[in-house]
Amino acid sequence: MASVLIVDDAAFMRMMIKDILSKNNYEIAGEAANGLEAVEKFKETKPDLVTMDITMPEKDGIEALKEIKQLDPNAKVIMCSAMGQQSMVIDAIQSGAKDFIVKPFQADRVLEAIQKVLG
Repeated sequence: MASVLIVDDAAFMRMMIKDILSKNNYEIAGEAANGLEAVEKFKETKPDLVTMDITMPEKDGIEALKEIKQLDPNAKVIMCSAMGQQSMVIDAIQSGAKDFIVKPFQADRVLEAIQKVLG
C-alpha cells in the first residue's frame, strides 16, 4: 500500500484528498499545512508520494518541492494548483514535480495522477 503525504494550508483541502485516498486504499503518511512542515514531515515519514499545494504561507510549494528533491532526488511529488497558476505549475514541473492536479479536485483525476506517478 502506497503512503501519501498531503500538504495544503487549507484543512478542508487536506480532508478532501485524504477522503479520496483513504477510500482507494492509500495510506496517509501525514499532513502538513505549509512548506516548512512539508519538508520536516517528508524526512520523518518517507512517503511514496507527496501532494503539494503551490500557494502556502511560510514556504511555498515550489520551495518545499526543491528542498524535498535535494533530500531525495527520486521523491515523487504532485502539485496542487488553483486555476490560473500555469506559470507556477511550469516552474514546479521544471523543479521536479511529476504531475499536477487542479482545484477543485475531481476524485478520478487525483487517482489517475497518483496511479500514473507511482507506476
